[in-house]
Amino acid sequence: MPAIDTSAPCPCGTSQGYRYCCQPIHQGTPAATAEALMRSRYSAYVLRLEDYLLASWHPDTRPAHLDLAGQHPAPTWLGLSVKRHQSEGDHAIVEFVARMRYGGGSAQRLHEVSRFVREDGRWFYLDGEIKG
Repeated sequence: MPAIDTSAPCPCGTSQGYRYCCQPIHQGTPAATAEALMRSRYSAYVLRLEDYLLASWHPDTRPAHLDLAGQHPAPTWLGLSVKRHQSEGDHAIVEFVARMRYGGGSAQRLHEVSRFVREDGRWFYLDGEIKG
C-alpha cells in the first residue's frame, strides 16, 4: 500500500483528510451513501486495497480476485469527478469520471455509471457501464 498522510486531502477528491473521509470506511464503518462507497472504492484503487474492493463488491457480481499487485505498469490515479448520484431506497447509481495514467503514457479517463445496492445497512457495488 502506498504511504498516505492521513491528514492530507483524501484521494477521493474531498477536502477532508483521509482519516476523516475514506479511512473509516476502509476500516469497516459502513458508507452512509452509495457515493461515499464509490469514493472509498476509488481511494482503495489508489491505495491498492484489494481486500476492501472485493469486500465492498456485491457477492453476486464480485470477481474472485483483482490482482492489483500484478498490474504492470500500475496506474497512477490522477483524480475523481462525481457527475451524479441518484438514490431510490436501497438502490443507487453514481456516475463518475476517474483519470489515470499508465507509466509515462498519456492521461486516460474512465467514465462509468455504477449501480449500487444496500443490504443489511451496507452499500455494495453491483456493476457499472463504461461510457464513451
